[in-house]
Amino acid sequence: MSLQSGSAGFARAATRAINRAEVVDHNFIAFVKGWPEQGPRADLNAPLHAGSPLTGRDFLELFESQMLSRHQDLEARAMRARNEGFYTIGSSGHEGNAAVGRVTRHTDIAFLHYRSGAFMQERARKLGIDMVYDTALSLAASSQDPISGGRHKVWGSLPLWVPPQTSTIASHLPKAVGTAVAIGQAQRIGAKLPIPEDSIVVCSFGDASANHSTALGAFNAAQWTAFQKLPCPILFVCEDNSIGISVKTPAGWIEANFRNRPGLHYLVADGLDLVDSYAQTLAAAEYCRQTRSPVFLHMKVVRLMGHAGTDAETEYRAPQELESIEARDPLLLSAETALESGLLAPAELLARYEAARRRVQEASKKAAKRPKLGTAEEVMAPLAPYHSDKVNAEAVRVASKDARLAAFGGEQLLPEKQPPRHLSIQINRALFDLMAKYPEMTVFGEDVAQKGGVYTVTSGLYKTFKGQRVFNTLLDEQTILGMAQGAAHLGLLPFPEIQYLAYFHNACDQIRGEAASLQFFSKAQYKNGMVVRIAALGYQKGFGGHFHNDNSFTALRDIPGVVIACASRGDDAAMMLRTCAALAKVDGRVVLWLEPIALYMTKDLYEPKDNGWLFEYPAPDRAVPRGEGRIYNLDAKDLLIVTFGNGVPMSLRAAKKLEAETGKKIRVLDLRWLKPLNVELIGKHAKEIGKVLVVDEGRQTGGISEEIFTAIEEHAGRGILKKRVAGKDSYIPLAAAANLVLVSEQEILAAAASLF
Repeated sequence: MSLQSGSAGFARAATRAINRAEVVDHNFIAFVKGWPEQGPRADLNAPLHAGSPLTGRDFLELFESQMLSRHQDLEARAMRARNEGFYTIGSSGHEGNAAVGRVTRHTDIAFLHYRSGAFMQERARKLGIDMVYDTALSLAASSQDPISGGRHKVWGSLPLWVPPQTSTIASHLPKAVGTAVAIGQAQRIGAKLPIPEDSIVVCSFGDASANHSTALGAFNAAQWTAFQKLPCPILFVCEDNSIGISVKTPAGWIEANFRNRPGLHYLVADGLDLVDSYAQTLAAAEYCRQTRSPVFLHMKVVRLMGHAGTDAETEYRAPQELESIEARDPLLLSAETALESGLLAPAELLARYEAARRRVQEASKKAAKRPKLGTAEEVMAPLAPYHSDKVNAEAVRVASKDARLAAFGGEQLLPEKQPPRHLSIQINRALFDLMAKYPEMTVFGEDVAQKGGVYTVTSGLYKTFKGQRVFNTLLDEQTILGMAQGAAHLGLLPFPEIQYLAYFHNACDQIRGEAASLQFFSKAQYKNGMVVRIAALGYQKGFGGHFHNDNSFTALRDIPGVVIACASRGDDAAMMLRTCAALAKVDGRVVLWLEPIALYMTKDLYEPKDNGWLFEYPAPDRAVPRGEGRIYNLDAKDLLIVTFGNGVPMSLRAAKKLEAETGKKIRVLDLRWLKPLNVELIGKHAKEIGKVLVVDEGRQTGGISEEIFTAIEEHAGRGILKKRVAGKDSYIPLAAAANLVLVSEQEILAAAASLF
């Protein structure tokens, strides 16, 4: 009996059923029971078919992974009904990806689609890991889940090189491409890879996700890289089930869109047929590994049992359509192959199917009783690791003398021997120092190489450290941040540049949803430490429009786990950058480093040509610990001004003028570290003085002044007299009109005077 002829009999039963999961389960059992008695038995060690690379034994192991994945989908729904499980997006219909798990190595780092149950079962086989129980723990949100510790149901494993992805819609593709690029980049700069040098990257996703702008940017970046004959060994696996939740993909769209793209080798596999899936996946992986270039494997599958357990699929699919799809169940075709080839008799196959069910059910019952996360501290433990002693020790560790001399060009050219300079120069020198200290450090972004950046902050780095470590990227912030994540995954220390603060918002989710969440969802087993340099904030004279003159970093402050730093002067910048690099290196932290554009070239403070804002380069063994602010006029007792960035020199000028006019002395606290905010430091100084003015160049709504006010209330006690000046809730217009919505020195003077 063939699959086609047998499908009609059980389809009639399907029409009478409501629970489609039960239908799918019944269909399989009915199909196998209806198969006639077995003929000649096959040799398990022989090729399944003439010329096939797949033996009978290989096939049965793949089939077992498919069955285990299917039963975990069925059991996930049963667990949810018992309130013992909390996730029902399944892999049913996609079990052909078991072939990808088998063909690729366990060291081929894999960024996976959420329908990857069979892949995980098969990859786990390589190291003897019990993925059935591990998955059950994840479904039960147990704190003993080995990958996320109960924080989310994710596919992931440290020994299997599967970083966790949540229910991503293509947002994992940029970092997958970045990882593929980083494999070759690490080799070119002599960095030691944690995986074999001929490794490839696996990245799977659905057909609907392939249309997402994030995915399209990733494909373009991979093609752009390959077009220049640079290595980018990534195997894209598009699991095409022809629908995204309820929206159908036009027939033929994926093939038409991807078959003839330059730099992208296209192969198609029948994901319902294990034999074809294996052969095509093997060809795809070998091509990718040998040529070090991107491959697009178009795996045609079906989606069974709806998008998730809560999905009422009958609302958008007719019963006849559902029956037709269920008749194409890949497990039915695998059963047909096993039976027709003489690998198993019907009774043996049913016994294996039910054994898989029992194994999954026993694992789920055990997992449901395991501990759960019980406190907020437990939940947040891996979110933002901070080993202050180790970080501070690393920050003050100095590069070898030879490395520094080579970087700067000789003893007399060392930056600490040079006269005081402004902010941009000192940032530049600090980058030179860090590049000498960390051979694995890379600097990249738009225009950062030969041009030296829009504001020349990276000037000279390309000439000294060459294009393998300092290079230009596509004009695409998602790609830049994806490359940073990929580099960090493989042990490099990335310093990507985002050209302007407003540009960051084009790619915010690469930090919010991806980079900053990795340690949280992997129980701190995976990390991707980086320092993202962002030219930021307002007050640029003659340079307008909100896109280049942007004072709002509220969206950054909302991201759990990130560190935000902002130096207003050159010596602070150098010392803080050393700590930023150490935070990324030691604790894997994602650091967002804001550089006030208007202060890049500022030399004077109080009077023209007073050179009051030029500072000497600090000795290379000095650093500013995270959270440590800078205090000006510590003996002042009449008023405290709390500020950062451009607000610092503005507040210092206002303080000097007010002291001359009124005799009142003002203490100024430059926060320097904006997240996490040092609330104890703010509270201490506010309590000492009793009067506080917050100067926040950001906007009134959502600006940091709101958090500072809260810190004063909570850490200085009641009765503190306080006031704030902040930017208007407005975009910043062109030219002099910008001054109408930004904080001015006159506002600072007036507000301060009102507090005396």
